[in-house]
Amino acid sequence: MSALNRHSEAKPKPLSLQLHKEAAFPRWKLGQNLLPSWSERAKQFAQAGHLPTLLSAFFYFDVCFAIWVLNGAMAPFISEEFHLTPAQKGLMVSVPILSGALMRFPLGVLAEYIGRKSAAMVEMSMITIALLYGWLFVNTYQEVLTMGILLGIAGASFGVALSLGSGWYPAEYKGLAMGIAGAGNSGTVLATFFGPPLAQKYGWGSVYGIAILPMLIAMAALFFLAKEPPNPHEKKLKDYMKVLVEKDAWIMNLTYIVTFGGFIGLSNFMPTFFHDQFGISKIKAGQFTTLVVLMGSAARVVGGYLADRLGGIKILKGVLILVFTGVILASQATNLYLMTAILLLIFAGLGAGNGSVFQLVPLRFPYATAVASSLIGEIGALGGAIIPNAMGLSKQWMGNFVFGFVSFGAIVSFAFLAIYKSERQWILNWVGEGGKALREDLAIPHGRVVMVPVMEIW
Repeated sequence: MSALNRHSEAKPKPLSLQLHKEAAFPRWKLGQNLLPSWSERAKQFAQAGHLPTLLSAFFYFDVCFAIWVLNGAMAPFISEEFHLTPAQKGLMVSVPILSGALMRFPLGVLAEYIGRKSAAMVEMSMITIALLYGWLFVNTYQEVLTMGILLGIAGASFGVALSLGSGWYPAEYKGLAMGIAGAGNSGTVLATFFGPPLAQKYGWGSVYGIAILPMLIAMAALFFLAKEPPNPHEKKLKDYMKVLVEKDAWIMNLTYIVTFGGFIGLSNFMPTFFHDQFGISKIKAGQFTTLVVLMGSAARVVGGYLADRLGGIKILKGVLILVFTGVILASQATNLYLMTAILLLIFAGLGAGNGSVFQLVPLRFPYATAVASSLIGEIGALGGAIIPNAMGLSKQWMGNFVFGFVSFGAIVSFAFLAIYKSERQWILNWVGEGGKALREDLAIPHGRVVMVPVMEIW
């Protein structure tokens, strides 16, 4: 049989696969570069949305994140003053995480009704009051826990900040925009680097009063620079609530328990871990924590960018393997510098994974990105509350932190299996090969745009 006949008898590929392949990998004219250069892409990105809103959302999230993790940065000082057990240390660090997680979804719903910018301003006003309480009225361990509940308000900023910052950007730039806004988790660096020296000089209680100043600056920046993004998908409350029962949302929840829960849980506990495990000073413990957290924050932007280019699913599978390998190695490491190197790899994976998850969220839930982001962020942060308690109990019961690391590794393996089993269905229904955004101009019969998820019609 001739090559021509063989070609003519070949079975055509299904239309849905052809559309998804073309959407994820558009054809370019002969002689053109397949991908634009970094400078061209940066220029396109700057022109695609509203950069002042994105940057002010980043600053808002950065300051809120610093305040959210402030108890973790102050933990060695507070533990010394109140003579806390390892389990009490874990509980103290986890309370703001848990509180912030529970507040995220309600704030996301509020943002859909009064606007993301207005919701952020309300939140920052409440955080200022919480900082005043921490500065002036905390004198016992029980009051530290109460302060932790109030400071959790700062942890609710996540979904609103990402939705506000990326709201002006089209689908092909969502991952990068959300990665930039989400890099506000670098606020941990502000807390761990500046907090311990200030506590050493002025007392740990005064640090909460000092933190009011950057919060007021962030409020002013958001008020004057941010512009409320359009919301083309007008929905009722019951439509937003349907996100709660979506299978895809809960798979992303599980994945985010690993990537963000791991990041916030470990970064909060790291000052205590470095201080207790290796006997270094409180300030040096903060400096080592700053180093590994910086890696995670920088990797978040890279993760969002790579997810746009290569696909969020593909990046997630890779980083989950990296994180699993890292936590198993960390459970056995006994040298300070070897442990730091392993933690740098773990935090790089967690950061890149954070960016990758939120490249997928607006593609799957374009009609309720703020609500979906808040839900996924809430569940992820709830997972983060597990880690400090697991680490504290492991130290108290076993005399080491092995159980804490191994239990986290088990959660990582479950998340990988969930993504692996869902990949094929996601690609067939709402996303391109590897998790890339589908082209908006590519439609299937009856005029429906492929990139809009099937669940848009309930």
